[in-house]
Amino acid sequence: MSGKQNSAVGEQSPAGPKKATKAPKPESRLAMIRRARRINRELAEVYPYAHPELDFENPFQLLVATVLSAQTTDLRVNQTTPALFAKYPTPEDMAAAAPEELEAIIRPTGFFRAKAKSLIGLSTALRDNFGGEVPGRLKDLVTLPGVGRKTANVVLGNGFGVPGLTVDTHFGRLVRRWKWTEQEDPEKVEAETAEIFPKSEWTMPPPRIISPGRRICHSRKPACGACPIAHLCPSYGEGETDPEKAKKLLKYEMGGQPGQRLSPPPDYPGKPAPTLGEAE
Repeated sequence: MSGKQNSAVGEQSPAGPKKATKAPKPESRLAMIRRARRINRELAEVYPYAHPELDFENPFQLLVATVLSAQTTDLRVNQTTPALFAKYPTPEDMAAAAPEELEAIIRPTGFFRAKAKSLIGLSTALRDNFGGEVPGRLKDLVTLPGVGRKTANVVLGNGFGVPGLTVDTHFGRLVRRWKWTEQEDPEKVEAETAEIFPKSEWTMPPPRIISPGRRICHSRKPACGACPIAHLCPSYGEGETDPEKAKKLLKYEMGGQPGQRLSPPPDYPGKPAPTLGEAE
């Protein structure tokens, strides 16, 4: 045996060469569905009060508030709508609004000219085409100016009890982190998520998912160490894992701050949001 061979043999450990570590098996679709449903159940326990964070008393108010919520916070909408609904309580009233007066009221929500145009347009359509009532069908709602599929699903699920999945930026971000889907397009996210849950349950996962999206699982720095479903999250570790540091990243009632609702549900554990005058 040559010296080179002797050297090579001598470098081997007494136990022989190490075995290659097996890569973890990819999660099966069935396992993913079971994990997704468990996440939904556990979030229901953490956020029993979860529902759209918009104050409303009827489908028309919910429709208007949802249109106003584009490119702003639900808090700002909730601070704006009391004066709006006091002046324009019905579609007939809002259809007859002077654009400049409507714009002045909704100015705090941003993009107020475009939003005023949509509100007058949808109110006119409700008055002329639907007898002044908000329709309870998706195909009718999406014909209204300023109303897309996301807004329609919010109104159907929470104004009429018709099952629908509402996909916003928070929802899309979290379901991708949880590996329910890899899709970016909201309609594709909706379609793939809809396959995970029975149709009768479609309405509640979105507010339960949006709640931690706003409070814990932020886009830039998730508070992983304070997440109640960290044990079910395949993306755990993308954010702050130290519990004390993560706790400082929490928002709204979980961070000891007021929520976004001026009129929260009875079981809401935090403080109501301040009115527009109080906030400024």
